[in-house]
Amino acid sequence: MWLILSTLTMPWGWPKCQLIAHPDFVSKDRVLQKFKRVEIGDATLLGAPLFSGTVLDEAWSARCVDLARAIDRLRLINAQDALILLRSSFSSPKVLHLLRCSLSFSHPLLQSFDSLLRSAIQSITNSDLTDIQWIQTSLPLKDGGLG
Repeated sequence: MWLILSTLTMPWGWPKCQLIAHPDFVSKDRVLQKFKRVEIGDATLLGAPLFSGTVLDEAWSARCVDLARAIDRLRLINAQDALILLRSSFSSPKVLHLLRCSLSFSHPLLQSFDSLLRSAIQSITNSDLTDIQWIQTSLPLKDGGLG
């Protein structure tokens, strides 16, 4: 039986309290009945999906859309500034949070995100990267990559 309680203390009461439980679970506790019920497949914690499914797909899709929007806007500025912004800002914190907190191993949208990122680097640097060059580009700064 799954029972997860997610509670955020809010001064006005119960709206942020969630009960994440199996659909067959019936709560007889009056306090738990006030909690908002969330399906297991739709559960998130601090913006990261807890389980794989549609919520994880939507999160990765949102990251791809954000990156595509950033790529369109980066074309309007200097290449060096665009490279620095792409490397340090656009989608990086949210992507790292998603990778660290959710089971994203071999998710199909990771390949889409990677190809978007590769096309952005190629556009900014005005070059066509081979697979070996892309691997080197993906290395940390201290190892000769872009981070």
